[in-house]
Amino acid sequence: MTQAKQGLRQSMAWLHTWVGLLPGWVLYVIFVFGTAAFFQHEIDGWMRPELPGETRVSPRALAAADAVLKARATGADSAAVSLPDPRGGSGLELSWRIKGEKRGEGNRVTLAPATGEEAQVRATKGGYFLYRFHFDLHYMPVMWARMLVSIAALAMLVAILSGVVTHKKIFADFFMLRFGKGQRSWLDAHNASAVLVLPFYLMITYTGLATLLFTLMPWTLAANFPDRQAFYKTTFAAAPEREPSGKPAPTIPLARMIAAAQQSWDGDMPTHIGIDHPGDGKATITLYPEPGGWGRPAHPTLYLDGASGTPLPSASPVKGGAQATWRVMIELHMAEFAGYALRWLLALSGLGGVAMVATGLCLWCVKRRARLPDAARPHLGFRLVEGLNIGFILGAPGGIAAYFLANRLLPVDMPDRAAWEINSLFIVWGGVLVWSFVRAFACHAARAWIEMLTLNAAFFAAVPLLNALTTARGLGQSLPAGDWIFAGFDLAMLALAAGFAFTARTLALRKPRSAPRRARQEATT
Repeated sequence: MTQAKQGLRQSMAWLHTWVGLLPGWVLYVIFVFGTAAFFQHEIDGWMRPELPGETRVSPRALAAADAVLKARATGADSAAVSLPDPRGGSGLELSWRIKGEKRGEGNRVTLAPATGEEAQVRATKGGYFLYRFHFDLHYMPVMWARMLVSIAALAMLVAILSGVVTHKKIFADFFMLRFGKGQRSWLDAHNASAVLVLPFYLMITYTGLATLLFTLMPWTLAANFPDRQAFYKTTFAAAPEREPSGKPAPTIPLARMIAAAQQSWDGDMPTHIGIDHPGDGKATITLYPEPGGWGRPAHPTLYLDGASGTPLPSASPVKGGAQATWRVMIELHMAEFAGYALRWLLALSGLGGVAMVATGLCLWCVKRRARLPDAARPHLGFRLVEGLNIGFILGAPGGIAAYFLANRLLPVDMPDRAAWEINSLFIVWGGVLVWSFVRAFACHAARAWIEMLTLNAAFFAAVPLLNALTTARGLGQSLPAGDWIFAGFDLAMLALAAGFAFTARTLALRKPRSAPRRARQEATT
């Protein structure tokens, strides 16, 4: 019986090692960018310093928006109005698309929520890019990216379960965090970061797979619907199909649209308003509510006649236990319902996931370095993994810091500015990856860790400094004014810089252990 248990544990250890290593770099990226996504709206606010902190829309701003839409969007195929998010990072956003234009080529205007004045906001993808990257990646087709992320998430689920089986004293080991003990210290750090928020890892991994349900199992749709559009039309509320009349008629004001939504939704505000054929006698208005969640009812989408403002009938969405469960999974994963206290707790749990994956990847190298016939000349596979570890573990956060720096350094009127902010992230990340391989194949990986940690510390420390030099919302101004989006962001950057600097200094001062001592330690572990 004991041999059987040992055999199961050993097989699970093998599975845990390889199912954690092979997709480990993708998992690390998912955790890093996914953790940042918990504050995507706050990041949006920092990366758009031209927007004021006020998010409440005044009647004056709504009247100004009506005037813009009447002057510029009359006769367009469609128009849209996005109300500011209560957490900041967005203004009163207006857009419209003229017939013949491709999707994404529409005209856009941003108004200040309080005054209605047009704001010249720099082009940036902000925190939204960080959110999308953690499941859509970049520079590759979306479906391939989501399949890769889905496979990595499945591997993560297997790694979590096999890790629980492998470590029979996993909860006892959580209280054993020994420093300066080589492999033992890495294992302790991996165990502690894994056990500390184990329920969070299970929740975020499983719900993440639920959000990508139809990427993993597309045949469920193919067996019941001719295509995905048919599925969405059947499952969700469908807008009434109305052809334009060709007769001009003024569209009702935005204030009246919002009042109709509040009356229908017990006072709740819409988040987005769509207008099909604005200025036409048969214009259709679609008002989208906030997603339902804990403490918030799930309101139905509201449709109005654009000329009269009367509600329009629409197909009712399909309701049932399966859809309710799916919505709960999505709400849990995205945590839009969370207040700041819970959001910070989730973000810290995400950082625990970053540490868990990073220590697991490093542990693979630490364990195998002691078994190398010649530690000064490791084999190709070992050097490859070591280079990938440095390039991903330090390259990804370094790239994010470069993304923030580019937001302040690139000219505001630069063509394709938002794309070049993103390109800056990957240029720096790619540079770190190349340098990591150069160092790893030259057997100077220890130096590479110190160099890249120092570089990251400098990058993150430069972010609040550059913000203070280029805007009037540096720490000296934001802290006294209670501008917590800017103050919190800059303080978070300084905390990250301090963490990277401390780690670099610790590694630089660490003395290498002697070979006999290392051999004795490996024998006891």
